[in-house]
Amino acid sequence: MASDVAIETHELLKHFGEVKALDGVDLSVPQGTILGLLGPNGAGKTTAVRILTTLLAPDSGSARVAGLDVVKQAAELRAQIGLAGQYAAVDENLTGFENLEMVGRLYHLGKAPSRKRSSELLERFDLADAGGRLVRTYSGGMRRRLDLAAALVARPPIVFLDEPTTGLDPRSRIGLWETIEERVAQGPTVLLTTQYLDEADRLADSIAVIDHGKVIAEGTSDELKDRIGGERLEVRLEDGTQIETARDALRELSAEQPWSEDGVVKLSLLEDRGAIAEAVRKLDAVAVGVDDIAVRRPTLDDVFLQLTGRPVEEAEAEDAGGEEAAREGQA
Repeated sequence: MASDVAIETHELLKHFGEVKALDGVDLSVPQGTILGLLGPNGAGKTTAVRILTTLLAPDSGSARVAGLDVVKQAAELRAQIGLAGQYAAVDENLTGFENLEMVGRLYHLGKAPSRKRSSELLERFDLADAGGRLVRTYSGGMRRRLDLAAALVARPPIVFLDEPTTGLDPRSRIGLWETIEERVAQGPTVLLTTQYLDEADRLADSIAVIDHGKVIAEGTSDELKDRIGGERLEVRLEDGTQIETARDALRELSAEQPWSEDGVVKLSLLEDRGAIAEAVRKLDAVAVGVDDIAVRRPTLDDVFLQLTGRPVEEAEAEDAGGEEAAREGQA
């Protein structure tokens, strides 16, 4: 593995009975960057993390983290990584401080350094006032922050965050995003798995889209968006019965036939400069009234739809059965 690569896999394969959780996954994560592993439930994200953190052995293929083989050098590797999983792995019968101190002692930091590090992290994660309380009194967002703090106790150079905001309300999710951004700015390499497209868009330096155990696309957020075209014009009409008329009128502004979704006419623009004014002029010429009009860039939702042929919500529902089977296999 190259010295500037923190995480690398080659043809990683894992089955649980008939469920193909990973089907030849290749990943490469440069040091000091955040890779967003994006995909629906059951796509293989958690299985990949479990293999990379030595919790699960692959059926075939290879994986190295921090230059160490995840199978042959598992014990040595565990001292180099931190993990915050989908569910906060904290002891409800201990205080927040005691949870972090325990992690420090398990990493052999020593009593005094463990206590000092625990106090420091409680302060950084806005948990200082709650540090003396039992964790069972914490909210979901507080438990997630404590779990993330625990993953950083030993200052690991590589951190795995497996769907860290799953189940949180929007406000708590945004708060945890800010916490992650602040902490990873200090330099560790991060592999972040998520089913939230906006999360990957905001946090990740690069993104790998995984579906049915395969990596189907890689690149930065902008690179993935560029794969499906540039700026788009979206027009909501005053009269929904005039969609076909509007599509015909706007055809010259696009290299492809305009389409419609939920009453909104959409088209990829040949030239975005002056597009709104030109679109309004063309629609006015055929007596089509405009309720709203805007130019926007494709989102990761659009990328996912084009890559998989389905919205992420449908993909999650379709893969729910496979995810449950995989979890049973990992248990």
